Amino acid sequence: MNFAEKGNRHAARYRDVDAETAGQRLDNFLLGRLKGVPRSHVYRLIRSGQVRVNSGRATPRYRLQAGDRVRIPPVRQRSASTPHLDDNVLDRLAERIVHEDSRVLVIDKPAGLAVHGGSGVDLGCIEALRSLRPGLKTLELVHRLDRATSGCLLVAKRRSTLRQLHGLLREGRVEKRYLALVRGNWQFGSIEVDEPLRSDRRPGGVRSRVDAQGKPALSQFRPIDQFGTAAAFVEVRIGTGRTHQIRAHAAHLQHPVAGDERYGDVRFNEYMNHLGLDRMFLHAHAIAFQWPDSDVDFSVSVPLPAELGRVLELLERKRRKRKSRSVARR
Repeated sequence: MNFAEKGNRHAARYRDVDAETAGQRLDNFLLGRLKGVPRSHVYRLIRSGQVRVNSGRATPRYRLQAGDRVRIPPVRQRSASTPHLDDNVLDRLAERIVHEDSRVLVIDKPAGLAVHGGSGVDLGCIEALRSLRPGLKTLELVHRLDRATSGCLLVAKRRSTLRQLHGLLREGRVEKRYLALVRGNWQFGSIEVDEPLRSDRRPGGVRSRVDAQGKPALSQFRPIDQFGTAAAFVEVRIGTGRTHQIRAHAAHLQHPVAGDERYGDVRFNEYMNHLGLDRMFLHAHAIAFQWPDSDVDFSVSVPLPAELGRVLELLERKRRKRKSRSVARR
């Protein structure tokens, strides 16, 4: 590795975990302190035992506790450089902050923007937000959205808030609602899909599928509108946050999400593309929970993006034309 040397690479460093850092995973803790070191190398350091917690080995998923002492081995780092951020991009992103208070902010994430950098992506939503809020020492994603999904993205301003919200997520006490357009004539009515999902990493990326040996995954589908036999507009509430959960469950029901290149139907996607859909039709519409320390309700929602609304309008026009022709034949 050709890393430019930074600091004394011959001496290990020790960091004591304070109350605000407690609860953070070991891998994320190290990634934040070893800027410029590839993720793969950080994981290698942990698994080889060069990283120690209280003088013992630990897994990447180990959650640090207040008072833990972490040994960070000598490592050569290239100087960390902040990706160039166009002021216009930052301005547009700032306009998408739909809620902000002392603990959290919510952004209406645009489709096509990754939530964080990595895997070939230099810059993600969280990096841009940190640039917009340089005075905040800690700004962390509470959950994630697929790159192609738009909508509510919740970000914590403090580690203590992040721990609270992760606790609520683990207990299924955060309500997340999505809007989706799916293939075909929806016959289920409102349905709960309680099917475990297993995620496998493949050359083309991660893919999830229903598997009895997978992790529990719960999705509730509710039909909103039906456009002939071509497509259905549905709302989805998820009780868990597995990788590609809605997309995998929708495909399992034989109603894949429109524009989904990984789990979708090619012919259906081509038809939707002719209607002007050039992205996946999945939007994180709303998020709600109750703060555990005060029982105060928190709720934020963002409307369907204009480009998705136009697709629904075209489908509605086609439906009206079909109805008019049917009436004329009588």
